[in-house]
Amino acid sequence: MKYILAIDQGTTSSRAILFDKKANIVASSQLEIASITNKSGWVEQDPLEIIESVRQVIIGVLNKANIKVSDIDSIGITDQRETTILWDKKTGKPVNKAIVWQSRQSEAICNKWIQEGYNDLVKEKTGLIINPYFSASKIKWIIENTKGLKERCEKEEILFGTVDTYLIWNLSKGKLHITDYTNASRTMLFNINELKWDQELLEMFKIPKSILPKVVPSSGALGKLEILGKEVNLSAIAGDQSAALFGQCCFDLGDVKNTYGTGCFALMNTGSNVITSKNGLLSTIAWHIDGKTTYALEGSVFVAGAAVQWLRDSMRFFKTSAMSYDLALNAKHQEEVFLVPAFTGLGAPYWDNDVRGAIFGITKDTSREDLTSATLDAIAYQVKDVIGLMEKEAKLKLHHLKVDGGASENDYLMQFQANILPATIYRPKIIESTALGIAYLAGLASGYFKGIDEITKLHQIERVFTNKMNDEKREELYRKWLTAVKAARVFK
Repeated sequence: MKYILAIDQGTTSSRAILFDKKANIVASSQLEIASITNKSGWVEQDPLEIIESVRQVIIGVLNKANIKVSDIDSIGITDQRETTILWDKKTGKPVNKAIVWQSRQSEAICNKWIQEGYNDLVKEKTGLIINPYFSASKIKWIIENTKGLKERCEKEEILFGTVDTYLIWNLSKGKLHITDYTNASRTMLFNINELKWDQELLEMFKIPKSILPKVVPSSGALGKLEILGKEVNLSAIAGDQSAALFGQCCFDLGDVKNTYGTGCFALMNTGSNVITSKNGLLSTIAWHIDGKTTYALEGSVFVAGAAVQWLRDSMRFFKTSAMSYDLALNAKHQEEVFLVPAFTGLGAPYWDNDVRGAIFGITKDTSREDLTSATLDAIAYQVKDVIGLMEKEAKLKLHHLKVDGGASENDYLMQFQANILPATIYRPKIIESTALGIAYLAGLASGYFKGIDEITKLHQIERVFTNKMNDEKREELYRKWLTAVKAARVFK
């Protein structure tokens, strides 16, 4: 039997998952990735650790499943999107640490571009706003802060890539320098209307085109990767949130999914239309298959699961993130404490880089249970911020939300999310929607899966959460949340 190998390189870990014909997980292997946060607002990673972790999880999953490389039908790669790496074209050696999507170290560059009046043009061309979140300013920062790099770029000795590109370049032994449309659309350099690297933006930002990868479809015959000395077909590439949208079978106009990972990412399928938001949402490419581009409207929450990790690792409230469920359930002052987890600023719809975290409503009786419930509630409130704008921009009322990601396993969070939206929440049997989505995209290209209809039939729901809160209570809580955010933004 043949299997699809999904490589999911995320912010906190690298995973390799094997899927069979029924879209079941046969085996998986995972390794955590360290983040370097030596300076306030900076988040970096070691590119060599990233690629080595991927090599190790591939070996690990093959061993667990007791299969050979020849048993792999094809490979799909999904990644933490905007994270930026530059490396030497000949040696493959990174010229700097990888700057992670969360990092704010290129904030001054973005502020300069905004002051020069570039924001409207950037939004028109890329669907994005000027923000350190995206790759362009990260590239600029690395070039400006690495001695001699500008000259080396001009000599075409340097390559750039988001994590997908870097992995593929290494796994193909330097033969493939490519990315797909979804990842390209997150660089702030790619014109999502014309579907090409935008020369005007490159000249404006003084970023050399020679460092950029070739842009290819999200699903197709994309080349060969070398796994343990043997070649395997690469059949899919997609940024993690696009892969999750596909994995949740959000194929229809207006379908929405939210991924609860390190951050939260809500995406709405907008079909062939680019919806330009006036309220802080992003327009992005959902996927590009068989010459057809599907777009999405996106809201990005910077801190979600990362807030739970903060409680676990920094505050030492519990040993495992799963324990947050019981603590939140036993809070005596539930819904009285409000936590704004702006550890690296706030994403949509605020896009405030300077705000930092704050807690409101604490008394001498406030317990770790209360702070845990407030942290989980904050994740749901931030999602409500984003979904409310999506409803406004797309002119529709959300009745159900498809969820995935590690924090979606928390029943307390999911029930509060259903209450505060309000909406019916559908949690799939396989919450690894990112890996599943890239497996679907790879399998469609190779013929392993026979089409969208087959994939839709394979999709299974594990649990449904429905609203149990009255309108008056919901409006009161949300008003308090907005007040807390406003107060946090004032204190800078």
